[in-house]
Amino acid sequence: MRRTRVGTVLAVLVLAISGCTAIEPPGTSTASPTPVSSSSVVVRQVDGGPDFYSRFTDSLPDDPDFFPMAVWSESVVDDTGWPVEKAAGINVYLEPTADTDLQRIADNGMYAITSSSTPEGPVAGYFTADEADMWAGPGSAAATGLRPGEGDVCEPSDEPCGYSVMAKAAEGAPDGALRFTNYGKGVAYWESDEQAGRFVNEYQDVVSADVYWFTDPSVCAGTEGGGLVNDGETVPDDRCRLAANYGRTVERVRSLVDPPGSRPVWGFVEVGHPFREEWAPTITVPEIRAAVWSSLIAGARGITYFVHNFGGPCPTQHAIRDCGSELREGIARTGREVAELAPVLNSPSVDGLVHHDSRIATSTRIHGDALYILAGSTEPGPVDAEITVDCAVSTASVVGEGRDVPITDGRISDTFEDGNAVHVYQLPGGAACLT
Repeated sequence: MRRTRVGTVLAVLVLAISGCTAIEPPGTSTASPTPVSSSSVVVRQVDGGPDFYSRFTDSLPDDPDFFPMAVWSESVVDDTGWPVEKAAGINVYLEPTADTDLQRIADNGMYAITSSSTPEGPVAGYFTADEADMWAGPGSAAATGLRPGEGDVCEPSDEPCGYSVMAKAAEGAPDGALRFTNYGKGVAYWESDEQAGRFVNEYQDVVSADVYWFTDPSVCAGTEGGGLVNDGETVPDDRCRLAANYGRTVERVRSLVDPPGSRPVWGFVEVGHPFREEWAPTITVPEIRAAVWSSLIAGARGITYFVHNFGGPCPTQHAIRDCGSELREGIARTGREVAELAPVLNSPSVDGLVHHDSRIATSTRIHGDALYILAGSTEPGPVDAEITVDCAVSTASVVGEGRDVPITDGRISDTFEDGNAVHVYQLPGGAACLT
């Protein structure tokens, strides 16, 4: 995906969760949980609320067992491609190609979000525009209606017109339709909070931003990703090519949403080699999984995979289909992991109950009578971490790992082997701590 600029977390994660292992049902701890009495502990619903999608016409399901996993600009014209994606956990086609058979997607239990105002088949939403923050910029000059490569997109050509582009795009949405926009580096780190916030809040219902930390040849520069994660300085390679930064991108977008938590933010992850530079890195299966889970821990309410490769060992527009069994099976494992934990990911967060130092990041969720702590390293190397839980539960089950860890004096001590490590702790009966 090529980008033109107008004018001049959280954790590195690879799940230790087994793709086929079910969440253990909540059990009974040996110590009776003691309720928390602290005004600093807040239970917070998922962004947009649990019934968000039902507010729109024929949109995505609000079923707690459903978690959106999308592919970007993929095609469905026959029965050869979609079964591969569905087996990999994909359930949404975001802005599929114009020749896509939308009815075929719906008939097979999946959903499409398209930029057509008059789609020829069932859709779950309307896609406004891609990366207008970058190619049109933060401004209100007149928009010509052209796209990059077609001529001047703004009039006058040296004035940014992104807000005009987005206003026009949003007007194209059918009545009652969910509107979805993806932004890029402008919202992520080039633009001020005020400039980026206008993009995030005025033109759509669901929003994402794509920054490809593992593969972008220039993202480590101080004028690029350094603006988000390193105070405008060049980012050392081991801290730039880091899944934690996908979570930080989600956090950046969520921080701009006003009112806070009022709309879902999705994560965006590449699955191959989306740049033409052959020397640029190609993302690996562990890195894909890590980037996904970093985004989820940061609060993403959906994930989109970028499946176009412009270089590398497998140039294609259909990376999941074309680039080998290792990639397909790896993405499928991640899909199973997400599906297994969907009820937890769709459950409220608990803020202020769990404490730790900056070498790890966590997201605490309440589901049923259990608490879940999703924890991942924020360091490239190994971490011996300590997590303090303000709840008198004596044991935590580590989901998918077949082990328990003791909670001694309110502390979980565990090892994160490297920057690609994550543990999901289930605290049976922990929900009682909040009553």
